[in-house]
Amino acid sequence: MTTNRLPGMAVVVLLAGCAAAGAHPVPFSYVDVKMQPQSVDVTMVAHVFDVAHDLGLEPPERLLEPATLAARGADVIALLSSRLQIAADGKALPAGTWSAPEALAERQSLRLTARYSLPRPAGSLIVTAALFPYDPKHQTFVNFYERDTVASQSILDREHASIEYFAGSRQGIRAVIEKFLPSGVHHILIGPDHLLFLVGLLLLGGSMRRLLLIVTAFTVAHSITLSLAALNIFTPPAQIIEPAIALSIVYVGADNLFVQGGRDVRAWIAFAFGLIHGFGFANVLREMELPSRALGWTLFSFNVGVEIGQLLVVVTVASALALLHSRNEVVARRLAFAGSIVVMAAGAFWFIQRVFFPGGTA
Repeated sequence: MTTNRLPGMAVVVLLAGCAAAGAHPVPFSYVDVKMQPQSVDVTMVAHVFDVAHDLGLEPPERLLEPATLAARGADVIALLSSRLQIAADGKALPAGTWSAPEALAERQSLRLTARYSLPRPAGSLIVTAALFPYDPKHQTFVNFYERDTVASQSILDREHASIEYFAGSRQGIRAVIEKFLPSGVHHILIGPDHLLFLVGLLLLGGSMRRLLLIVTAFTVAHSITLSLAALNIFTPPAQIIEPAIALSIVYVGADNLFVQGGRDVRAWIAFAFGLIHGFGFANVLREMELPSRALGWTLFSFNVGVEIGQLLVVVTVASALALLHSRNEVVARRLAFAGSIVVMAAGAFWFIQRVFFPGGTA
């Protein structure tokens, strides 16, 4: 999905006025979506050139004639309604009730309205619109309304045919949490570099209080930089961040090997490198198309999810290491030594891969 802020409806009107006689007039359609407690109301405006093309009608201007439009109105509705899908809270809505198409002669367009019934107030909507696939350049401008005010504007095209919108209500907040909290858990659990960094910090063991302090330092740090990047305040390029994350893993492994019973500074290491890992989290989060109207809740939910995932790893690894230390201290030290070498090797491999073979996968 691609979400682009538009300066306002003035841009839409300007684009609509740029028709060139004798050529494809305007490869744009417009969809207004208004969220109501019990329904989703849709207004669609499509150019007669596109509609007539897909109906096999020549010349296109015939659709502006009352008689032709009345005769072909059902075909117009069938065509356009089949190419617009709306899902509320992840569930597809049944076909809406459509009005007869209305001719807009001054815009060389047709306007239709539809109402989709809602079983209950929705927290999120997903609008999918592939209205005229015959034209690869066709775009659909989608405006979401709440209380007669434009809340969000987006552009859909062949490459990005869907957009998700979160309502500015408690249902919308809940929908944001339900989507991004599990995403945070999922990302930390499938991210081998972040997990290996955490495991490397835990290999030397320690009290549960000490280990929780280490994880908390990591969480605080990555929360800071994740927010900075998500808010577009400071966004280092991924070409720098991804190799730096790999180097942080190498450092953790090396620190484990060379520490000689001195002061435990793993919490400081976790904080320092957590700042780098936070930018890595932000790269993933940006790919999910952040809802700007609920950005605070998005960041909070994703961070909580990451923290839950981290705690699952910490509790599992720390419990296993504590059990091993209690039963055989020598084996535990050997495991920490071997594990640290593995951590260093993995970090070095990812560093080489990300610097010299950036197309590869970690």
